[in-house]
Amino acid sequence: MTQGNRISLYLFYLSALVVIVAGLKMAAQAVIILFLSIFIASILTPLMLGLQRRGIPRVVAFLFILTLVLVTLFFLATIVANSFEGFVQNLPLYEEKLRGVVGGWSRALQEFGIEIDPNFFAESLDLRSFVALSGRAAGNVTIFLSKALLVIIGVAFLLFEAPYFHQKLERIYAGRPEALKNFELFGHTLQKYFSIKSFTSMLTGVAVTLALLAFGIQYAVLWGVLAFLLNFIPVIGSLLAAIPPLLLALFYKDLSVVLWLAALYVLINTLVSNVIEPKIMGDGLGLSPAVIFFSLILWGWVFGTVGMFLAVPLTMTLKIALDSHPDTRWVGILLSNMGDES
Repeated sequence: MTQGNRISLYLFYLSALVVIVAGLKMAAQAVIILFLSIFIASILTPLMLGLQRRGIPRVVAFLFILTLVLVTLFFLATIVANSFEGFVQNLPLYEEKLRGVVGGWSRALQEFGIEIDPNFFAESLDLRSFVALSGRAAGNVTIFLSKALLVIIGVAFLLFEAPYFHQKLERIYAGRPEALKNFELFGHTLQKYFSIKSFTSMLTGVAVTLALLAFGIQYAVLWGVLAFLLNFIPVIGSLLAAIPPLLLALFYKDLSVVLWLAALYVLINTLVSNVIEPKIMGDGLGLSPAVIFFSLILWGWVFGTVGMFLAVPLTMTLKIALDSHPDTRWVGILLSNMGDES
């Protein structure tokens, strides 16, 4: 192949990629349900197959896992709903506390000759505007529950067919063992990532909850659940999870407690993300840190918040697909973390 033909081929690939991404963004509502169903099913399939290997009938194992998923979702939804109701009821109190904190900062700045108009903050710090958002949030909850139901149904169908999936792959890739090996590698990597990430996220959530309970911060369990969920978002997830409890600590505790909590958040996330998780993950994801950051932006733009949660597995899928073909393997190398190979 000549250099000109090769460039034309790469431009064709790039154009196709742009069209595919644009199509994914337009069909985001349906594609999100599909991706979430596939990824959740990939996590639960080893558990189901493990139960079957222990002699439990397939239908019983299927019903057990489905019940476990429903109970977990109900538990999380109950915590979030109760905490949101309590937050709305306490909004006037939070507004008063926030005005007091800002007033103290204003007086402190005035001692250094920095004058701030108090009326500006009086007009700006109206937390009761969040009450108006609660009505729209209730409608969004209904939409969320309808989509969650579709995801659960999708997971149920995928789980029920999981025992036959490998047989289908063997027929699809008959005579192409290398392609089958690449697909199995993708499945193994995906399951490994989600299993380890779920464990370390749960570890983070439990540690955060215990730390907040020790300091008497309101809604400690809610913030622990938030830390668990946002830990799936690389780079910025842990930072976002720390903001609400630190603000509450600022309202009800002194500055030293806020600093201690901030230090604990940093310590917990450093130990889990930089010590425990890499040790369990082994060779890692094979993705460059810069690629993970920009994939967070890309998939967040395409799929919204859900895209941030799925940024790493989606990019891993793309990298494995690129590695499987000689003409695109160089792109997979660009996405890889060469530090893992040293």
